[in-house]
Amino acid sequence: MTLEAQAAEQRGYRLLRYACILYIVGFALHTADHFRRGTDTLTPEVFWLAGVANVVGVIVIALVFTGHSLAPLAAVVKGFTSAILFAAVHFLPEWSAFSDAFPGGAERGVEATSWAGALIEIAGLLAVGAAGTYMLVIRSRRSPMAHGTASHGASSGHFPNAG
Repeated sequence: MTLEAQAAEQRGYRLLRYACILYIVGFALHTADHFRRGTDTLTPEVFWLAGVANVVGVIVIALVFTGHSLAPLAAVVKGFTSAILFAAVHFLPEWSAFSDAFPGGAERGVEATSWAGALIEIAGLLAVGAAGTYMLVIRSRRSPMAHGTASHGASSGHFPNAG
C-alpha cells in the first residue's frame, strides 16, 4: 500500500471513529430518554428489535475502534439500515407493534429532549453509514480491480499490449 493510500485509510478510519462517537452520544441520550419515560412504554417487539440493534451497534463500534477490515462494510449496513428502522419506529405515527411513535406521544412522556436524542442518534447512524461508504470507495480505488481488469480492461473493449 502506498503512503498516500495509507494516509487515506487512516483518514477514513478517523472519520469513522468520529461518526461512531456521534452515534454513541445519540444512543446514550436516547437510552436515557427511554429510562426517563419508562421502559414500560415500549412494546415487546420494539424492546427486542432495539436490543438486537444495540448488540449489532456495539459489535460495529468494536470493529471500528479495533481497525478491523470489516468495519467499513459493517458500518454501512448498520448505519443506513438502523437509521431507516429507527425513523420508522419513532417518527411515523403509530403504525404497528413496532411503533414507539413520537408524533402524538406526549401521553407517553415524549418531549423535545426525546426528539433531540433521537435526531442525534439518527445523525450518528447516517454518519456511520456515510463514513463506511467513504472507506469502501477509498478501498475500491486502490484494489486490483480498479486498474487493468474489468473496470479498465478487456470488457471495456481495450486490450492492453494487443498487437
